[in-house]
Amino acid sequence: MPLLTQTKAWQALAEHSQQVAHMRELFAQHPGRFDDMSLQAAGLFLDYSKNRVDDKTWSLLLQLAEETGLSNKVKAMFQGEIINTTEHRAVLHTALRAEASADIRVDGVNVVPEVQQTLAKMAEFVGALREGRWQGYTGKTITDVVSIGIGGSFLGPKIVSEALKPYWTEHLRCHYVANVDGTAISEKLAKLDHETTLFIMSSKSFGTQETLTNTLSAKDWFIRAGGSQQDIAKHFVAVTSNVVKATEFGIDAANIFPMWDWVGGRYSLWSAIGLPIAVMIGMDNFRALLQGARNMDNHFASAPLNANMPVIMGLLSVLYSNFHQAQSHVVLTYDHYLRGLPAYFQQLDMESNGKHVTLAGEDVDYATGPVIWGGEGTNGQHAYHQLIHQGTALIPADFILPLQSHNPLGEHHAQLASNCFGQTQALMQGRTLSEALAELSSSTLDAKDKELIAKHKVMTGNKPSNTILMDKLTPATLGALIALYEHRTFVQGAIWDINSFDQWGVELGKTLGNDVLARLAAPQDATELDASSNGLINLFRKGNI
Repeated sequence: MPLLTQTKAWQALAEHSQQVAHMRELFAQHPGRFDDMSLQAAGLFLDYSKNRVDDKTWSLLLQLAEETGLSNKVKAMFQGEIINTTEHRAVLHTALRAEASADIRVDGVNVVPEVQQTLAKMAEFVGALREGRWQGYTGKTITDVVSIGIGGSFLGPKIVSEALKPYWTEHLRCHYVANVDGTAISEKLAKLDHETTLFIMSSKSFGTQETLTNTLSAKDWFIRAGGSQQDIAKHFVAVTSNVVKATEFGIDAANIFPMWDWVGGRYSLWSAIGLPIAVMIGMDNFRALLQGARNMDNHFASAPLNANMPVIMGLLSVLYSNFHQAQSHVVLTYDHYLRGLPAYFQQLDMESNGKHVTLAGEDVDYATGPVIWGGEGTNGQHAYHQLIHQGTALIPADFILPLQSHNPLGEHHAQLASNCFGQTQALMQGRTLSEALAELSSSTLDAKDKELIAKHKVMTGNKPSNTILMDKLTPATLGALIALYEHRTFVQGAIWDINSFDQWGVELGKTLGNDVLARLAAPQDATELDASSNGLINLFRKGNI
């Protein structure tokens, strides 16, 4: 396979992408552009017509996908081949939501039966909590669940739970703790009753620094409040692969849920990591979440590249990152329940594709991994949208909107939708100088001032965006939406020839952090690191003597 920048499609795109007409012209030339550049899959509708692409652009992008072997890479992932080459692991988050009858093998063993066994175990646990059969050591039923994790063990469950609030049970509350800052867990525990609180600790190794520290603090709180070491079994469960450490902690082996090496943390909410989700929305709705993701998996695995939603979104991201020097991508959710989704997609994309070497270990000479950011509409329109409209950087945007609201109230949802659609229109068409002058024609300003103000009102437009719609935000449509972004991330990494499934930068930070922690507790000032690190460590030591 030729180097990416030496492929025929790449070299042709480098020239052609600068020659595409303004989107205003593209829409004027082709009235059927919306119909031709939109599709439905897994309960989602994607309008990608407001992008800087014409027929030739698409032809070249699809050629790039073929020249980089995208279809074979997709098959390799679904078949359980070792595509996480640096850790020698399969990548099978898709197996977590596969049909029970599926046969997906890792090292010759079908992993689906174990996944199904875990789902059954989750169902029993969730049923016991929701039905009041799970009781604390004093015989009281559980009212509060505290989920302790970090990264994917925290973000996925928290954000999905928040998004599906209309499906919550009424008599259980779920709280999330991730940050090792003592304030985070202290504020949570101060409001809880230890007799009716259950903790879910999620850590593959049962040793992740932040998660273990928070769990030990929760244990201390529980014992100081009146519980005993023996009582821990009724108030702590774990999602981990380290059964020994979990049982030594005091967790009953029957209340330990498995994690697998072939599932990365940021892709794990579909597993027992999603216990907090299932507790709050019920197991039937959790299975609907899995079904929605499976629907998108089936689409991604079977649809032709030119009608494949994740492929289209991934190729567009490559186009803007590599041929239009876009350094970031904004996700704008026009639904209050989805307000946390940009942060989840941020981890999904940036931890996956923030890489600088190819699979062969060669330094790349092209951009990878745009900065993902965003927020809730319409709030963002009164904040950072200004930069998207008139700033000098190109910032592709995704707009996400359910057509129906869970809380219909007067014209609220229609106004929300009008803002969403209006923003995409404004980004696409902009405002010319002549249009700005025309708007000022009835103003009492003199001609010179009109000319000046008009220049400030000009927007070049031609700013790309995708619009993703669903009938309503449900477990199934949310599952499909998250799977869409998972696969979009994979497509980018496949084109860039990078490993989207390791995170050595994160690992380095953990290693150095543990070294610094030991120095903070040392009896003497730090002298062996760089001057800045030594100075900061010593200041902290002095401030905490």
